[in-house]
Amino acid sequence: MHVDIQAELQKMKQKDLSTRERLLDEGRLYEDYADEMQKVHRENAIRLNEIIEAFGWPGESLVGLEGSQDAWLIAQHSICTPELQIKFSKEIEKAFKAGEVSKKQMVLLQDQVLFRQNKPQRCGWVHDWQEDGQMGCLVQSVEQANALREELGMPTYQEALEQNRVAVAKEGGKMPGTYKEYRLRADAWRESVGWK
Repeated sequence: MHVDIQAELQKMKQKDLSTRERLLDEGRLYEDYADEMQKVHRENAIRLNEIIEAFGWPGESLVGLEGSQDAWLIAQHSICTPELQIKFSKEIEKAFKAGEVSKKQMVLLQDQVLFRQNKPQRCGWVHDWQEDGQMGCLVQSVEQANALREELGMPTYQEALEQNRVAVAKEGGKMPGTYKEYRLRADAWRESVGWK
């Protein structure tokens, strides 16, 4: 196991989570995607890519289970670097086939990419503001999503949606502005970073 890479991934994850926590404490988490959060996500994505170039996907044999989960979180949050997130999705699929990561990690990262590409997700992992002011998401099929979620040991799509809505409400999250304003800003951001 490569303990230096494992420690670095843990440090990168902690920087991500502490930035999120600070934005939450400041009441800015549910506003537009904060520049300082984007900076952390971009820096982490670039460094994860360097690690992948040198060692391949940081799977369990390289960095242990926790390190592999840290790499997955960093990849999940690499939304402001589309080309890297797409690459990470392909790399984690190779790692899954090699027995280095769980199917759950692979599927959830694939859902993140599908969401960013404005396509229906496989299991409904990524939630976003909907026209009714609630969090939700589009899936290819609720029945298939639930079957996949059962296989991955996850709650049903409906249960996960309700859990997410409760968690967002507990954090004080609400849609910034009207739905139309939110969609315009979100679409402009997607285009600015290259998702569109």
